[in-house]
Amino acid sequence: MKIAMFDTHGYDRESFARANERFKREITYFEPRLQRSTAKLAEGHEVVCAFVNDRADAETLHTLAAGGTRLLALRSAGYNHVDLEAAAKLGIEVVRVPAYSPYAVAEHAVALVLALNRKIHRASARVREWNFSLEGLVGFDLHGKTVGIIGTGKIGQVAAGIFKGFGCRVLAYDLYPNAAFAESAGIEYVPLEVLYGSSDIVTLHAPLTPETYHMVDKGALASMKKTAFLINTSRGALIDSRALVRALKHGELAAAGLDVYEEEAGIFFQDLSNKMLEDDVLARLLSFPNVLITSHQAFMTAEALGNIADVTLENVRAFEHGELLVNAVRAESVLRASMGAKPTA
Repeated sequence: MKIAMFDTHGYDRESFARANERFKREITYFEPRLQRSTAKLAEGHEVVCAFVNDRADAETLHTLAAGGTRLLALRSAGYNHVDLEAAAKLGIEVVRVPAYSPYAVAEHAVALVLALNRKIHRASARVREWNFSLEGLVGFDLHGKTVGIIGTGKIGQVAAGIFKGFGCRVLAYDLYPNAAFAESAGIEYVPLEVLYGSSDIVTLHAPLTPETYHMVDKGALASMKKTAFLINTSRGALIDSRALVRALKHGELAAAGLDVYEEEAGIFFQDLSNKMLEDDVLARLLSFPNVLITSHQAFMTAEALGNIADVTLENVRAFEHGELLVNAVRAESVLRASMGAKPTA
């Protein structure tokens, strides 16, 4: 089966080339993101492989289907950028990579905390100018602090373990609390408002759904400690970015570490160093000395990239042979989730 892969970079080509030594698929790599204007590039390819900032809306999917696409293989866990109902009507199956490396993302979240707390980014820039002053670089011990983890899937569980290793008290919130995990890990599930009000660090590890969109809004930020850190390595739209700017501007939050941003499409994964940044909200966030932003790189480890390639190509192989698609995402599973039942895919 011919695969059209969109939004590709050198690291994607390298990881898929290694994995493809076993699968022997014909892969066409496209640098542009998948969207309405680029979907026709996939004509003649039965499989389209998309990433997080591609846009598989109804019009894009219609173009793909007309060109012969029968499988949309996401090389990501999230699928909020896909119109699943349109895909089902067009007979396009959608598969994903539900877990590539929870360690990669969880470790990056902790790295953001450490860098912000100990002012590593500011200290590094300072000493490069031969300024070895320690003024303004005071941090705090993580030991004994309270960390609130929102979402205790695989990534959230790994993050909890790391913070427990630092000697932190860990609170958690999840629509589906895992009692066995809580007991074994020594964490405590609490209502969301309790987590916000009690945590020195709030870190987000939840999927983006209609229910979680802007869950960290003006009210949530106001309920957090003024000394709290907010960390997001999940999905940008979990946070109302304009509300975050206001909270930081008025000293209602101590710091923010973001690996994702709700309007990152067309910005992240690109070199814009010779262009003007047109997103005023992102520019404002970048102006704060207590904000650290990375460009959706939490997944970027050799292990994670290898797992993404392996699982994606295995999904394609299973589809070609008519086998059960264990990583399928379908509209009915999302509907069940929004109605309060656990999704089956």
